[in-house]
Amino acid sequence: MIKRIAEDFLSSWLRKDNRKPLVLRGARQVGKSTLIRQFAKKNDLVLNEVNLERHLFLDDIFKTTDVQNICRELEAITGRNVKQDKSLLFLDEIQATPHALMALRYLREELPNIPVIAAGSLLEFSLSDHSFSMPVGRIVYYHLHPISFNEFVNAIEPSLIKYLRELSPSSPPPATAHNKLSELQRQFLFVGGMPEAVDDYQKNRSLASVSEIHRSIVGTYQDDFAKYAKRTDLMLLQKVLAFIPGSLGKKVKFSAIDGDQRSIRVKEAVDLLAKARVCHKVYHSHSTGLPLAAEADHSVYKLLFMDIGLANHVLGLDWTVISKMEERQLVNEGGLAEQFIGQHLVDLQKGLDAPQLFYWLREGKSANAEVDYVISQGNLIIPVEVKAGKSGALKSLHQFMHRRRQNLAVRFDLNPPSRQKVTHAISTAEKNARVEFSLISLPLYAVEELPRIISGVNRSVG
Repeated sequence: MIKRIAEDFLSSWLRKDNRKPLVLRGARQVGKSTLIRQFAKKNDLVLNEVNLERHLFLDDIFKTTDVQNICRELEAITGRNVKQDKSLLFLDEIQATPHALMALRYLREELPNIPVIAAGSLLEFSLSDHSFSMPVGRIVYYHLHPISFNEFVNAIEPSLIKYLRELSPSSPPPATAHNKLSELQRQFLFVGGMPEAVDDYQKNRSLASVSEIHRSIVGTYQDDFAKYAKRTDLMLLQKVLAFIPGSLGKKVKFSAIDGDQRSIRVKEAVDLLAKARVCHKVYHSHSTGLPLAAEADHSVYKLLFMDIGLANHVLGLDWTVISKMEERQLVNEGGLAEQFIGQHLVDLQKGLDAPQLFYWLREGKSANAEVDYVISQGNLIIPVEVKAGKSGALKSLHQFMHRRRQNLAVRFDLNPPSRQKVTHAISTAEKNARVEFSLISLPLYAVEELPRIISGVNRSVG
């Protein structure tokens, strides 16, 4: 059993007095159903689970919004009273009966004491052919992502978790722990965070069987496209799916995906996969103020894949290739490290709202400048670079810090954590200038500790 951080959110949701129905969003096979089953078991709840893909006739029942009739049908399926105390009603694969979403508000109004959770993947595919009022404000969304690196460590070698929790720029882990975490991070690049793959690796330590699981999951996604993609060309969706892993870290050009299709059609396919959480857009933001989204250019973005293990499978990178790559290659080539960091920056947003990621791009006549990610914490705007070089090589970061007058930056690389004061001379269009800022360097495996570390640095400065 793999402990998911999302269980803490579910516990808090369950205890709320004015609890709303919860819709668990996420891509196919990120562990939504397993999470709910584990949660019910740990909390001694009677789980009344209905897989709506197996009972498509229920869509007409939900459409009536007659709660008593709905409950009678659900009780006939589960063989239990779904309104009993200490029970949890779980409507899985809700995209198969879209009117169940509309009915959630009525379940809450007439059965306020019964916790209701719905889970669905590729909802946008299914809802594209339906027009009804969504219960805005009457349900809660939680976005579940693949297993994170910290969850992976806790499943594979839990004794190392304490070194992650205690790590800081002023307190690096012992060399042995650093090396072990670095090796686990390399393994994670291949295994990824799809629960079935992690569970198999935890039990068998077989990379060959993990590859077969990846193959099966990608096949499942392609089957889903064929099932739900009614308005978007199936072959175009498959082209986008194959394109993303090879374009990690690069600005998207629709012509590179399919030069024979009109840009608007390619954009629609990309948008659909992004809404279904198969990929994530990283928008360019001018980053002069908060919120970063207010200055985002939605026509300029990069794409992340939903999971780094699946990305490497689509790219055809097996463990033999990854294990033999030099460490600097892992950081600087193929966008693997940028995918790893971005995947976790998405996860750090804790799922209540749809994730948003940003980067900074300055396109010039002679040279471009680009910062891999820009994040915010409190009133801080923080550039994040994924690099292996020394601070003197961070030309784009220097330009950003000078233009945006920020004093704190983060670099992820392969080294133990550290903090340094950077002073560097730069050339601008007007004159030569000097930039000064504090640089926090962290190993890639520490990405989930970033909010805590930033808070600690701010307290020490204050």
